[in-house]
Amino acid sequence: MSGDRLLLIVEDDASFGRVLSRSFERRGYTVLHAANFDEMQDFLKQHNPTHAVVDMKLDGKASGLTCVQALHEHDPEMLIVVLTGFASINTAVEAIKLGACQYLAKPSNTDDIEAAFNHVAGTEEPELTNRPTSLKNLEWERIHEVLVETDFNISETARRLGMHRRTLARKLEKQRVK
Repeated sequence: MSGDRLLLIVEDDASFGRVLSRSFERRGYTVLHAANFDEMQDFLKQHNPTHAVVDMKLDGKASGLTCVQALHEHDPEMLIVVLTGFASINTAVEAIKLGACQYLAKPSNTDDIEAAFNHVAGTEEPELTNRPTSLKNLEWERIHEVLVETDFNISETARRLGMHRRTLARKLEKQRVK
């Protein structure tokens, strides 16, 4: 596979990866989809992508940041966009330092990602989004952040958040964590 727009998507959510792949194919990209770091490495042995979309949190031994670093080492000119459901300033800074050109919080669509590819240079007046963060989203992000810190130990997470374990379990039932 060759072409001037070869996109590598590194995403462990198969359904989201398929949707993203189809959407970019309709826009004229040739798309490869890797579910993890090892699959990504296999693709890099045979292909030279010009663009990449990397999910920050991947199942397996390597994170999205590890993928970004490997992609940048493979081709420093590659345009790499990082997607994450758990955006933080620390991971954004690290992603950019390791070679990503942009960092987007989910939910992001194909238009957002393509705009990120086309907007590599910084600007003094960045466009502010009109998507206010709801209290529910902030709560959910904090719960997930503590779950990750405690290696998904519900009792310890509830203790750190100062809530009853059953209350946390009910919240987690409403919004499943993968």
